[in-house]
Amino acid sequence: MSVVEPDAAAQANTTTTQDDGMTWWYRLLCRLAGVLGGISCAVAGLWNCITISPLNIAAGVFMMVNALVLFLCEAPFCCQFIEFANTVSNKADRLRPWQKALFYCGMALFPIFLSFTITTLFGNAIAFATGVLYGLSALGKKGDAVAYAQLQQQKKQTDEEKQAGT
Repeated sequence: MSVVEPDAAAQANTTTTQDDGMTWWYRLLCRLAGVLGGISCAVAGLWNCITISPLNIAAGVFMMVNALVLFLCEAPFCCQFIEFANTVSNKADRLRPWQKALFYCGMALFPIFLSFTITTLFGNAIAFATGVLYGLSALGKKGDAVAYAQLQQQKKQTDEEKQAGT
């Protein structure tokens, strides 16, 4: 029975990742942006903590937590010392792209609202860009010009028929 369960879990995981409509290179781009966003959040958060202002320290700590979350979700191999890293990554992979977009963008905006400085702004920029990339993938693929022209022609014909009938 235990032999069947991992195969079913692996099939469920591959079907959920294939259903989001992202190509392999775009998925890799999003993951790379997530890792770079984690690095920038960690470095800028550490730099932000070297101050006496409590809001800057709080924003810096939150930026370092953002970096940890980005590493856990996008690159769990970077966090091998954390036991639940693969579990968090699997749950994050099951999220839809628009959910990831909202989560990453909200996570990146909170330290900026807490302490609006150049360090927090540039430190969270790549993490915010990761959310934007996931948001763009949630919009879907662009349609081709032929299908769009056919759709417009059908719409034009139905509008002409409505005007001629009234």
